[in-house]
This record gives sequence, C-alpha cells and structure tokens, in this order.
Amino acid sequence: MGKVLVFGHKNPDTDTICSAIAYAELKKALGVEAEAVRLGDINGETQFALDTFKAEAPRYIQKASEETDSVILVDHNEFQQSVEDIKEVSILEVIDHHRIANFETSDPLYYRAEPVGCTATILNKLYKENNVEIKKEIAGLMVSAIISDSLLFKSPTCTEQDVKAAQELAEIAGINLEQYGLDMLKAGADLSDKTVEQLISLDAKEFPMGSYKVEVAQVNAVDTNDVLAKQAEIEAVLNKVIAEKELDLFLLVVTDILNNDSVALALGTKVDAVEQAFGVSLENNTALLKGVVSRKKQIVPVLTEVLSK
Repeated sequence: MGKVLVFGHKNPDTDTICSAIAYAELKKALGVEAEAVRLGDINGETQFALDTFKAEAPRYIQKASEETDSVILVDHNEFQQSVEDIKEVSILEVIDHHRIANFETSDPLYYRAEPVGCTATILNKLYKENNVEIKKEIAGLMVSAIISDSLLFKSPTCTEQDVKAAQELAEIAGINLEQYGLDMLKAGADLSDKTVEQLISLDAKEFPMGSYKVEVAQVNAVDTNDVLAKQAEIEAVLNKVIAEKELDLFLLVVTDILNNDSVALALGTKVDAVEQAFGVSLENNTALLKGVVSRKKQIVPVLTEVLSK
C-alpha cells in the first residue's frame, strides 16, 4: 500500500485538523505511511492550538486522487463535505461522530462511528486499544479538539466519555484544562480580522434535507453583536452563495460562547423551516435561539425533520 491521506471535512474546525494529525500519527506508529492533510483554511482557534503545542498545520489539498489511491476520513462521512474527488479514491477507514448520510463504498472498510461529542474522544480509545503511547503534543491537540467541539463541556453533544478523555489528555499535555480551554475558545471568537466571505465559510457545512439543499454555517463570538453589526454585508454575500450553489436555505448561526445562546440569520426560500423548527419568528431575518449551541444535535436534526415532511 502506498501513502494514505487522512483528512476531515471542508472548512475545517479544530476537531477536523487535530484529529487528522492525531490519527495519522497513530497509523504511522502502526506501520502505515500516512499523512494528515486539510481541505481548507486554518481558523484562529485551531491555529492557537497548533501554536501552543508547536505543531505544523497539515498541507492543503484540493484533490486526493492525484497523489494517492487510498484515504481515511475523520470527523465526517458525507461526500459533499469531503474532498471533491472522493469517489475516485478508496476509503479505507472512517472515524466519526456524526450522522451517516450520503455515504457508500464499493469495498468493505473499517468504520468507527460513536455518539460522542468529538472524534478525538474516539481516537483516545484507539490509541489505548493499539497500545500506542500518546505524545504530549498530540495529547494537546486532541484535548483542544474536545474543548472545541464541546464548547468546554457546555454543549449538549458532550458526554462523560468526552470529559474523561479530555481530563486524561490534559494531564498528558500538562495544561490547566479550564484556563487553556477558555483561552483557546476566545482566540477562536476573535473575528476582527475576518472578511465577511471568511466569516460565513469558517465552519460551514452543506446538508441534503429531504429534497432541499441547505448550508449551515456556525461562528463563535464573545459578543454576537460584533457579527450582526455587519448584517447587511453578510446578507449580500449569503445571497450570492445561495444563487451560486442553488441552495434552498442558508442558516448562519452566531453562537455566544459565554452565554451559550445563538442568533440565527436565515436566508433563502425555506426560511419558514427555521421558524417551524425552533418555534421562533424571524425579524429582520434573525431570531434568538435560546440554549442552542450544537449544529449536530440541536440544529441539523430538527431542520431535517421539518424539511423532510
């Protein structure tokens, strides 16, 4: 077998980048020629983790088939979220914690999907199962991924397994979990240098929901007004994206990392689905979503249910 590329979804978040690095390291320890790569830009939160633990960002690729026949997916499985030529390569493994949709292979594969809050939590188990010691810097990246996906354990997706794994990894990494976690989340919430185009694509994922095409982007902020102050400019860019991708709905979710609420900005022909799903009325295309912080657990399932009727 030649080189295997390990990567997460487009518009990568901290779990996608750090889990790709961590799993590539594990595969190399087991004798596989593996390399972590990325499908998009590094965000501020992830860069904070990489800088803290002196790790290099994986290199960027647009296509995988030009350099390998085999890939491993982490933190995603849906083809529209993956590398553009995903159907031209063999998927050897998937390590994920999301729903399974729009996914099939022609050959058998190793598929590990668990209902936990973060891919890195599963990787922590895989290191143990394979009796491979986790290096300090890799532990730091893995705990960063858990902090990110769980919003420092405040997200409803967070499980006891995530908390336990984070505590174990923080000890190996030699960090104060709470202090480091808050510093990292704040670094990710600093949006001052981001253009509107960057803002809406930092963490955006496309989903088929019934017969509709939906994109949900999420941005973390210390103050949601910092983002909403640019609403007119954001809406102009969103309308362009909707037209270009022929989306039925674009939902931008701006999450307050301190209060654990979100503000939704919805555009498209199916904005009524947002009102129905969350029991809100959109005013000026926005609505407050109390206690909603998780796209995976609190947004995508309820929207999918409404749009699939």
